[in-house]
Amino acid sequence: MSAPRVAFFTDSFAEINGVALTSREFVSYARRRSLPFFLVRGGTRTRCETEGTVSALEFERGRLSVEMDRGLHFDPFFLRHLKYVQTRLAEFRPDLVHITSPGDAGILGALLAHRLRVPLVASWHTNLHEFAARRSETALARLGRGLARRVAARVEWLCWKALVRFYRLGRVLLAPNQELIDLLHAGTGRPVFLMRRGVDTELFRPSRRDRVNGPFTIGFVGRVTPEKNVRFFVRLDQALRAAGRSGYRLLIVGDGSERRWLVENLPQAELPGVLRGEALARAYANMDLFVFPSETDTFGNVVQEALASGVPAVVTAGGGPKYLVESGSTGYIAHGERALTRCVLEAMANPEQLEAMKAKARLWASQQSWDAVFERVYAAYAHCLNSGAAETPSGAPTPVRQGVLEPMV
Repeated sequence: MSAPRVAFFTDSFAEINGVALTSREFVSYARRRSLPFFLVRGGTRTRCETEGTVSALEFERGRLSVEMDRGLHFDPFFLRHLKYVQTRLAEFRPDLVHITSPGDAGILGALLAHRLRVPLVASWHTNLHEFAARRSETALARLGRGLARRVAARVEWLCWKALVRFYRLGRVLLAPNQELIDLLHAGTGRPVFLMRRGVDTELFRPSRRDRVNGPFTIGFVGRVTPEKNVRFFVRLDQALRAAGRSGYRLLIVGDGSERRWLVENLPQAELPGVLRGEALARAYANMDLFVFPSETDTFGNVVQEALASGVPAVVTAGGGPKYLVESGSTGYIAHGERALTRCVLEAMANPEQLEAMKAKARLWASQQSWDAVFERVYAAYAHCLNSGAAETPSGAPTPVRQGVLEPMV
C-alpha cells in the first residue's frame, strides 16, 4: 500500500516551541522518506514551493494579526487566503488533512478537509486551557488570590469545553501523553493515538560540555512565562540558601513575559535569553541538573534535550514530562514545590548518584528517535483511512500505556 498523501496544517513552524520543532522535524522526515506531503503554515508572505515530494505553502499573516505568544500570531482575517489554499490543496489531492491546533492554520485546515471531503486528523500539542488559566490568574493577581483563582478556574473550564468541541471534528486524534489520551477520548469519543516526540542526540550530547569545574549549575530552558511556573526559581533560591547551600549557579535560558520579573527578583541568576543550535547544546551540557517546574506541559521537549545532554531532570508530577523521567534513575518526579526543592538538595548532596543518573539519562534519550515517532503517526493515518467511523475497530492492537503508538480506548 502506498503512503497516504498528507496535508499538514501547523500554526507554528519557525518559532521556538515544541509544536514548531515537531513540525519542522515532520517535514524533514517526509523529505528523507520521499513521502507525498503538503505543508501549510502562516508566515510573512504568500507563496507555494515544491521540492521533491514535499510542497510548502506559506500564507501571509497581516498587520492586524494578534500576538498570542512571543513570535506566535493569529490572523483574524485568514479566510482571505481560503480560495488560494483550496486551489493548491485540490491540486495536491490529499488523502487526509492533519492539523495541530485551533489557530488560523488549524481552522483553515479543518474547513478545507470538510470542503474537500477528506478525513481530518487532529493532534494535541499544548494545554491551551491551562495556559489561559495561568495567565488569567497572573493578570488578576491584584484583585486577590481567591478571586483570581476562581476566575482562572472558570476560564480554564470554558476553554476546555471549546477545545473539546473543536477536536471532535477529527476522525482520529493524537496526544503526547496518557492523561491527555484519556481526557480527549472521554470528551470527544474519538480514538486517540499516542504521539511522542524525538530528540536530536547528535546536537544534544554530553561531549558539548566545555567546563570541568565551577559551581553546581541548576538549569532551565523554555518560555519564561507564567504557565512554566518560572517564579519557582526565586523560591528555590531562597530555600537553598535557608538550607545552607551556596556556591551554586542558576541558569535560565529563554525569553518571555516573566523574564523582567526574574531579573529584578533573582539578580544572581544568569538569563542569557534565547539560545539556539550549538550554543543551546553547550548550555544544556554545562548544567548539572535540569529543573522544570511546569505543570501544564503536555510533553516537554526540553526535558528530552537535557537528558540527551547527560543532564538528569527534576520534573513535577503534573503534565506530560513525568512520562519522560524514571524517578531515581534518570532524574526525579516531584509532587509539589517542596518536593522539587528536596530533589535538588538530594542531587547536590550525592555527586556519585548524580553521575550515575547522567549516564542513564543519555542512554534513555539515545533511544528516542524522530523517525520512530513519525512512523507511529503514519500508523494512525492508516487507522484513520481504514475506518470510516470514530470507533476503534475490532482487532486493533492492544493499548500499551506510555509505550509506542497504538489506538487507545
